[in-house]
Amino acid sequence: MKKGKTEILAPAGSYESMKAAVNAGADAVYMGGQRFGARAYADNPDNDMLLSAIDYVHLHGRKIYLTVNTLLKEKEMEKELYSFLLPFYEAGADGLIVQDLGVCRAVRRWFPEMPLHASTQMTIAGKEGALMAERLGAVRIVTARELSLEEIREIRAATDLEIEAFVHGALCYCYSGQCLYSSLIGGRSGNRGRCAQPCRLPYDVYDGTGRRNSPQGRYVMNLKDLCALELLPDIIEAGVCSLKIEGRMKSPRYTAGVVSVYRKYVDLYDREGKAGYRVDPGDREYLLKLFDRGGFTDGYFREQGRTPMIAPGEKPAFREVDGALLAALDHQYIERERKEKIKGSLTIQTNFPAILSLSLGNVSVSVTGETALPARKQPLTETLLRKQMNKFGETPFELEELALTLDGDAFLPMGAVNALRRKGAEALEQAVLKQYRRQAPVRETEPEEEPAAGSAAGAEQSRARNAVPGIYVLAEREEQLEAAFHSEAVERIYVSLEEIPWEHIPAWAEKWKASGREFFIALPKIWRSRIRRELFSHERFWHRDGVDGFLIRTVDEWYLAQELGESYRYVADHSLYSWNHEARKALREQNLTSDTAPVELNERELRARGCEGSEMVAYGYLPMMVSAQCFRRNTGTCDRQPGILTLRDRKKKAFSVKNFCRFCYNTVYNSEPLWLADEMAALRECGFSAVRLQFTAEGRAETEKVIAAYAEARNGKDPDYQPAVRTKGHFRRGTE
Repeated sequence: MKKGKTEILAPAGSYESMKAAVNAGADAVYMGGQRFGARAYADNPDNDMLLSAIDYVHLHGRKIYLTVNTLLKEKEMEKELYSFLLPFYEAGADGLIVQDLGVCRAVRRWFPEMPLHASTQMTIAGKEGALMAERLGAVRIVTARELSLEEIREIRAATDLEIEAFVHGALCYCYSGQCLYSSLIGGRSGNRGRCAQPCRLPYDVYDGTGRRNSPQGRYVMNLKDLCALELLPDIIEAGVCSLKIEGRMKSPRYTAGVVSVYRKYVDLYDREGKAGYRVDPGDREYLLKLFDRGGFTDGYFREQGRTPMIAPGEKPAFREVDGALLAALDHQYIERERKEKIKGSLTIQTNFPAILSLSLGNVSVSVTGETALPARKQPLTETLLRKQMNKFGETPFELEELALTLDGDAFLPMGAVNALRRKGAEALEQAVLKQYRRQAPVRETEPEEEPAAGSAAGAEQSRARNAVPGIYVLAEREEQLEAAFHSEAVERIYVSLEEIPWEHIPAWAEKWKASGREFFIALPKIWRSRIRRELFSHERFWHRDGVDGFLIRTVDEWYLAQELGESYRYVADHSLYSWNHEARKALREQNLTSDTAPVELNERELRARGCEGSEMVAYGYLPMMVSAQCFRRNTGTCDRQPGILTLRDRKKKAFSVKNFCRFCYNTVYNSEPLWLADEMAALRECGFSAVRLQFTAEGRAETEKVIAAYAEARNGKDPDYQPAVRTKGHFRRGTE
C-alpha cells in the first residue's frame, strides 16, 4: 500500500454489499467465500460470484482481501484449501486475511505472491506479535481491538508492517481469537465462523454478598458498537494505514451509509489536517440511525476501562431507519451503477480499418474494426459518431472525452461502429484485469520431516512413542502447587503468574529442581506492553537455573522464544492454535519445543492432526473468554484485588469469573470441568506425550484427589474419584 494513503476498508458480506461499499467510496473491501471465513452465516458468494467480485473491484481501481480467518482441520488443510484458493489467487485477489498458522505456512509455499494479513483472530496485542507475524510472512497485521493508541505507536516504531485497525462496528467482549464460549456451550465455534453470540444474552453477576447487577441491567457483556470518528486523526497519526469497518452480517445499506461517512472525514483530514478536523454531531446521529446498540463507544483507543462501554439495559436490536433514509441510500449507492471515466480516440479514414483507442489510467488499448468505404449517400458525421460512442451501456465505463479523426466522405454502418465500441470496451476491461492475473507455481508435496535426533522436540516425540503419557499440572494457586509437589505422579509443573506471588516463584523453582522434576512458568493469557515491562523488571524469572521453560499462550509470547533463545524449552498452549500439521510445523520452525492439542477437536480429528509430542488438557475448567472488560467495574466498583465472581445465565448455569488485576483482564471459565480420566486408554493410543491437569479455584484436597485419579487411570485402574458434574468437552463431539 502506498505510504501516506489511508485506506477505508469495508465489509462485504454479499456481492451487493461489495458494490455498495465501492459506490460509497471504500478503497478496499474484505469478503469471504463459501468456505473458511469467520462469518459462516453471512450471504457469502459462491466461487463464480466471488471471482466476479474480484474483477468488479479491480475494474473500479479498488482492492479486495479474502477472508480465510478461521482454523482449519487436517482434512481441510490437506484436501480442500489449495483448490479453494487457486482460482482467487490467479484472478488477482489483493490479500488473504488469515488466522491459522498452518494456512500462513502453506500459502507462503503454494502462492508466494499472495500478501498475507494477520487477522485480529491471531490476537496480536503488541509489538512482539507484530514481529512474529512478520516472521510468518505477513505484510499487514490487524491489531487486537483492545489496543490503545500508545500501543499502536509502539508497533509502528518496531516494524514496517502495515497496520489495520477496526474503527467502527461491533465489539467482541472477549479478545478476538480467544473465545470458546459459543463452542463449549453449544458447539458453534467462533474459530470456525459460527459464533452464536452468547455474550449478547442476559446474565446476572454474583459475589459473596449477592447479585451485583440490577434487574434492569442484565446484559452485562453487551458492548456498545465502536465509533472512532472523532479519533481518526489520532489513529492515522499513530500509524494505522487501514481503517476497518466491521459488518459482514449487515445490509448493503448499512455498509454504504457507514462508508460514506468515513469517506467524508478521511477526505476532510487529508485536506485540512488535524487542526481543521471537526465531526458534525449530525453525522454521528446518522450512523446511529443505521445501527444502534445502546449508543457508541470510542473503544480502547484512549485508555482501558476508563469509559463505560457496556449497554447493560439494552437488548441488542436493530433500530428501524426511516423510509427517507432508506430511499436516499438506495438511490445514491445501491441502485446506481458506478462508471469509470475513460478517454478515447477514434480514427475513421476511407479505405482503412477504423481504429478505436481507449485508456483508463495507465492502461491503454487499440482495436480495429471494419474498413471505411466512400459514402454513396450520407457520410458519417461527428455528431452521430459521438452519440454512438457514448453508449457504453452495461460496461463499467463512461466516455469522458473522445478525440475524433474523420474523413469527410467516409462511411461505416452503425452496426460496425457499435461493434467497434463493444470490442474496445471488452479489450480495455481485459487489459485492466490482466494486470492482476497471476500464475500459480506447480504444487509440490513437502517431504515429511522428523525432529532432529537429540532435539527437545525429538525427545518429546520419542517419549510419546515409547511410554504412557506423563502427568503435568498447571497451578494458578499456591495450594495447588503444594499438592502437585507432594504427588510423585506429577512430572512437570506449570506455574501461573496470575495469582501466585512472584516473590515465591524462585524458591519453588529451586524446590522442584531439587526433586528432579521440571519447572515451567505459564505466561499470561494475554500479552501487552505493560505486562512485558512489569515481567522484565523481575529478572529472576528469565535468568534462573531452576526454570526449565515457558508455556506460550499467544503470538506475542511466541516472539519471546526468539528473544530468550535456546536456554529454555517452549510449549505452545492450546490457545496458540495448531489444528493441523502445517500449524504444528510452523510452531516447531520458530523455536517451540512442543504444543498443546486444540480443545475443540474430537478424537478422530486429533488423530488426523497428529498427537505425538503434544500435550492434551485432560482436566480443568477451561477458560472460555479472556476479556479486557472488568465485571467488577461494570457492575459496581473494582478494588483492583483479584477475586472470583459468578456469572449465571438464563438456565441458571454458573460460570466462574476471575479478575486478574495484575494483568488487567478477566477470565470466564466453563461451568463444568473437563474430565477425561476415563479416556486415558484413547489418549495413550493417540500418542500424546503428556496429559495436563489445569487447576483454577480448586483447594488442596480437591487438587490431590484429581491428581490421584489421573495417576490411577494412567495405570489402567478405575479412579476412586470423579467430579459429580463433568464434561468430555469436544473429545467425542467436536465442532462444526
